[in-house]
Amino acid sequence: MAGLRFHVGSIFSLFAFFFVGANCFYLPGVAPEDFQKGDPLLVKVNKLTSTKTQLPYSYYSLPYCQPERILDSAENLGEVLRGDRIENSPYVFKMREPQMCNVVCRKILDKKTAKAFKEKIDDEYRVNMILDNLPLVVPIRRPDQENAVVYQHGFHVGLRGQYAGSKEEKHFIHNHLTFTVKYHKDPVANSARIVGFEVKPFSVKHEYEGEWNEKTRLTTCDPHAKRAVTSSESPQEVDENKEIIFTYDVEFQESDIKWASRWDSYLLMADDQIHWFSIVNSLMIVLFLSGMVAMIMLRTLYRDISKYNQLETQEEAQEETGWKLVHGDVFRPPTNSELLCVYVGTGVQFFGMILVTMIFALLGFLSPSNRGGLMTAMLLLWVFMGLFAGYSSARLYKMFKGTEWKKITLKTAFMFPATVFSIFFVLNTLIWGQKSSGAVPFGTMFALVFLWFGISVPLVFVGSYIGFKKPTIEDPVKTNKIPRQIPEQACCAVRITYGGGGHT
Repeated sequence: MAGLRFHVGSIFSLFAFFFVGANCFYLPGVAPEDFQKGDPLLVKVNKLTSTKTQLPYSYYSLPYCQPERILDSAENLGEVLRGDRIENSPYVFKMREPQMCNVVCRKILDKKTAKAFKEKIDDEYRVNMILDNLPLVVPIRRPDQENAVVYQHGFHVGLRGQYAGSKEEKHFIHNHLTFTVKYHKDPVANSARIVGFEVKPFSVKHEYEGEWNEKTRLTTCDPHAKRAVTSSESPQEVDENKEIIFTYDVEFQESDIKWASRWDSYLLMADDQIHWFSIVNSLMIVLFLSGMVAMIMLRTLYRDISKYNQLETQEEAQEETGWKLVHGDVFRPPTNSELLCVYVGTGVQFFGMILVTMIFALLGFLSPSNRGGLMTAMLLLWVFMGLFAGYSSARLYKMFKGTEWKKITLKTAFMFPATVFSIFFVLNTLIWGQKSSGAVPFGTMFALVFLWFGISVPLVFVGSYIGFKKPTIEDPVKTNKIPRQIPEQACCAVRITYGGGGHT
């Protein structure tokens, strides 16, 4: 319900801006936060994702470094359905205070943990993090264009490779992260707002002297000696009984990008060669031609319908030829009229949900910074559009001379949602068996059932009751009492030629 509260709050903010005249800064989804120098910046971790398997997993499903206490961030309904699991992390920055070679933790892999890392590396999983509601990205320069950068969401858990002179493939983990936090500084207030969150992952086998303890200094990454991690270091292999030391650097860069435009680089398309003129030109031609055809057809049909309604005898009607002969049968109720009414009601529900969602998106209420807001809005709109589904199905059912409106209401309320929910329940069970974070918890499943039975079904009944009480929609032409007989099609004759002549 967080998405619904967000929409209401955004509407009230707009009214306050226009009618009260307040001087405010507004961005849908999240309010800007100013940071002074030295303020703590809390990095949050999200799910592990892969384009290879499509099954998300929680960050701590792998034996990564953990804080003293793992806390879940508040999640709305859309985030849960998307499989987002936002939690705190042991990474803590301080605003505009660079850090170098901070040791997070040291891990000794056993057989089980090494296998878990190898499986995620084979499936090309990425680690997702969040800072000030901005997702972590890896900047990748495009070789075909100068100064062109493509952002990859999240960094890979690791990679596979071979040592020089060896044919055996090994697994290497990204255990050193170089974070870059971009900020826009306010020269008057001396505060700053975060406008970018980037990372460069490295795989490095850290070395140190003596026994390991909390005060051990690394020789491969030492802030006192100003030695930073580079790609030329020996990579960290993933295997049983291997030691892995997780470290990170933090850099801060001042940026000219304002806070209101910080999402532009994330949403920028890789190929910006969009031929807008051709698109608009094609749309205008299609609309113009469609309007001309529609105007001609309406004029012709209006004249024909007026003429048909004035016919008195069947002989006069039979004087027409071609498609006009069926004017007295086209409005006859079909064989499965109830099923058609259910489909029409469900289609109206879909159309209303998509239309209102697009309006909200165009007005800026479904910002990408409001994570899960789009799915939450679509789900709630689907539920409330049940009113129009029941109304349209009942009106059409009454037009077909139906009398059992409660029966058609139950079919409209349960046929399509029950089918989708059954498929969703089976898939969710399979995902739950894989221990994926994409599996919907029992509490969320109960909330979905409540939205269905507690809100959607009653609204469908209310809409059907209102629609059935309305006057019957009259057909524009009279329908023949006796259906027109469909003539049997003669079988095509096959001519086979053999010998000196042809025989059929």
